[in-house]
Amino acid sequence: MKFSVKAWSTSKGNPAARTGVFQLGNCPQIETPALLLSTRKGLPHFISPDLLPSLPLPDSSLLHVSPLHFMEGISSKTISSIGGLHKMLGLHDFGLAAVARDSIQCLPESSASNKLGASFETPCGRLLIKPAEYMGIISSLRPNLWATLADEVPAWVSKKRNKNSVDRTVKWLDECVALSPAGGVAFGAIVGGSDVEERRRCAQEVVKRNVSGYWIGGFGFGESTDERPALLSAVTDSLPKDGPRLISGLGLPEEVLQGVAAGIDLFDSSYIYHLTIGGFALTFPLDNKTYASDLKLTGMGIDQTKINLKATVYRKDATPIVESCSCYTCQNHTKAYINHLLNVHEMLAQILLEIHNTHHYLGFFRSIREAIKEGRFEKFREMFVEKRRNHLAEVAVCA
Repeated sequence: MKFSVKAWSTSKGNPAARTGVFQLGNCPQIETPALLLSTRKGLPHFISPDLLPSLPLPDSSLLHVSPLHFMEGISSKTISSIGGLHKMLGLHDFGLAAVARDSIQCLPESSASNKLGASFETPCGRLLIKPAEYMGIISSLRPNLWATLADEVPAWVSKKRNKNSVDRTVKWLDECVALSPAGGVAFGAIVGGSDVEERRRCAQEVVKRNVSGYWIGGFGFGESTDERPALLSAVTDSLPKDGPRLISGLGLPEEVLQGVAAGIDLFDSSYIYHLTIGGFALTFPLDNKTYASDLKLTGMGIDQTKINLKATVYRKDATPIVESCSCYTCQNHTKAYINHLLNVHEMLAQILLEIHNTHHYLGFFRSIREAIKEGRFEKFREMFVEKRRNHLAEVAVCA
């Protein structure tokens, strides 16, 4: 793994925002802030390997995989005998990052975790994953990057439970590193719930360990938007400047902007999956200057970032999702066709939507990087959030 910071934000409000370059295994060099694509057992949910080249490269070369997905189906031992996950999937030029939590099927269940291991709700039911078991799967999959096991807790737990989660996470980090296979890059897990001091304490402990980067967990579990900046800053202020930071749980555009403002480099998000499965397509302008003039308050499932293509208003709409979009979906298909596919429950609808939404969201990250380099990230962020708030206020009045 190679990582270096190339530029810092010159905006007065967000001096921590930064751009960099990140290289993992045989994966081509990628600029950060960057998005890790959510996968099911190593592949995007609806995009087959032959369609991966239709996504923007190299931005789409980082894939998130949950080791817990392999608790069912093909065993991790079989994958190991094949030569690892890269070889099994044929994704030799992609970077695989293994993080236990995936925010779709493998969610932490803090009430059932104990000093022996972390509990997760999985397709196989509730499982208690111990560090040795977790590292056994990591050794079989052979990902380029893996995060140590963490005890993630929601925002409402007691101070005592929060402290225990930090103690367990640091203890499991030591156990995971001691069992780590050769060739993988370890990211130390940082938790702490909604307690700023526990977040800072965990970060300071992890920095003392021999890890190559940092995975920040415990977000998206009930903390408010207002308290999140302080929690993020408590962590990033305690980390060395030259280490890459990966975070889970921040997926919405506004949440990504909060993370970037705090100095996060990599985002593991299931946002694209949830949009796609719901029949939504991203439509917000990537230049952040103006919103499409045809987006009216007409009950079309619009919130000024996305449209609901299941709505009947699109039944005869012969235009692409976004006129200026260069993705395969927008270049070849119309809203009317995708509306039809959704209404007859054809899987092709999800394939076309995931291609567009991935392409569009990667473009959003590209716009963020350009804003940081040009010294206008704070203005970019303020404009995006302000337009969203104004639109939501209009919707409330109309309702």
